[in-house]
Amino acid sequence: MVVFFLALFSSFSQAQTKQVTIRYTSHCDHFEACETGKARMEKELGFTKGVKKLSFDPKASTVTVVYNSKKTDEQKIRQAIAKAGYDADEVKADPKGYAKLDECCRKKE
Repeated sequence: MVVFFLALFSSFSQAQTKQVTIRYTSHCDHFEACETGKARMEKELGFTKGVKKLSFDPKASTVTVVYNSKKTDEQKIRQAIAKAGYDADEVKADPKGYAKLDECCRKKE
């Protein structure tokens, strides 16, 4: 009987963990090493309640986020990326966040 409850609790807690891959827009050719690139996005996502793990693919311009679905959702994660100054899928970058990016991370005009 104890095994049944442990199995039930384990499956319940795993159901709260979800994963999403979001495409971001960066114009930086050294995103991972850039002072306002990866570090800025990690900081904003780190302040997002429920975010557990991040993994970046700078070549594909994507970030995969593992999160607790009881504490946050995909839209809040996209908003955090936008707040950092980057477009996140269909969510446009926050102008204040974009203005704080280094010149290398901004669109070349």
